[in-house]
Amino acid sequence: MEIARISLPVVIAGEIAVFVVIRIKHKYQKGTLGKKKSKGDQNLLDSLIPLGMMIGCAVAVLLSVFFPISLLSTVGLGAGIGLLFGYFAYEISSKKVESY
Repeated sequence: MEIARISLPVVIAGEIAVFVVIRIKHKYQKGTLGKKKSKGDQNLLDSLIPLGMMIGCAVAVLLSVFFPISLLSTVGLGAGIGLLFGYFAYEISSKKVESY
């Protein structure tokens, strides 16, 4: 039971990472990755996934301070969940039509 409790965050974060990588690879092969007209908007769009991971890690550290959860497992899960939320933000932002 202890081994499952230790390895579960790694397995969950790994599955999320594989999902995101496969989806981005599929979008790249189809040529439907998000493109923005201005360089600043494109930089923000490209930074959403790493920003999601950093925010997820920060939230996980705060949760581990207030709740009796291991810091190592919360950081792993936080990064994985942040990666997923960053990917969803990337998808939503890349589908918005620019009106200039």
